[in-house]
Amino acid sequence: MAVERLAGGSKKGVYRLVMDDATTAIAYLWAASENYWPAAEGDDDLTDPFSPGLGLDLFAAAHARLHALGVRVPELRLLDRDGVHGPTELAIVEDLPGRNLEALLARDPRAAAPVMDRFGEALEAMRSHRAPAYGKVAVVDGGGTSRGTSCEGVVLDRALRDLAGAAARDQRIARARDRLEERLLALAAAVRPRTEYAAVHGELGPDHVLVDQAGHPVVIDIEGAMYFDVEWEHVFLRIRLHDAYRPLAVDGLDEDRLALYTLAQRLALTAGPLRLLDGGFPDRSAMAAIAEYNLTEALALL
Repeated sequence: MAVERLAGGSKKGVYRLVMDDATTAIAYLWAASENYWPAAEGDDDLTDPFSPGLGLDLFAAAHARLHALGVRVPELRLLDRDGVHGPTELAIVEDLPGRNLEALLARDPRAAAPVMDRFGEALEAMRSHRAPAYGKVAVVDGGGTSRGTSCEGVVLDRALRDLAGAAARDQRIARARDRLEERLLALAAAVRPRTEYAAVHGELGPDHVLVDQAGHPVVIDIEGAMYFDVEWEHVFLRIRLHDAYRPLAVDGLDEDRLALYTLAQRLALTAGPLRLLDGGFPDRSAMAAIAEYNLTEALALL
């Protein structure tokens, strides 16, 4: 058997396994040595919906929920919680070699159109699901509760932390910190209460959607899946897809939540990459570019 490390993962190792009969599978390995993110207080607090999505239990719960909703996810081959087949928690899933949605949209938008239609159907299945509480799928489906009192409150707290982190690493954010904080507080104050939540991926960019041989979208990197405001998902999709987002647009989204979550995600996409660059992440130029772009966009929202 041959093992090939795949690029892209920042929280877990992703490897292609090539068997002696030439069949392949993908291994996910959750180990400290595979996590490029510098440790931070609260990383292991699963009651925080935005704490890192690390570990086999989060993956398995998210996989079960999305599969039950009819969302295509990689088929499971093996779950190893006890380190029987490796040094730490391990999942083996089907291999879907070839293109992801990001590459397909860039190369052939016309060929991507039916994939986007099916992707929209998957998003609708997730949006239509209702949960009585917000938080990580593993927490809520396990009967637990999450910190805070509302999605918008959790987002505001996270955005203020991201603002502080970005200000400590970039003088442009530091100079605008007071104005950005005032804007966040004003946007959060305008949001009306809500008591039902949808299933969301959390970071559903086109690089987290593979395309199988039948042209169906397959959602990956699912450990961060949670029950939350659907607006959080659609803000992320808008940011990542730009004009290609149009086929996924839906009616009835809360404009006040969209405004708050847009600024919050711009700050997260500034602070997160800057923090990741504190460690040994290998693709440093790409991460720096993400931080720079979103920093500019955050300041433009003032």
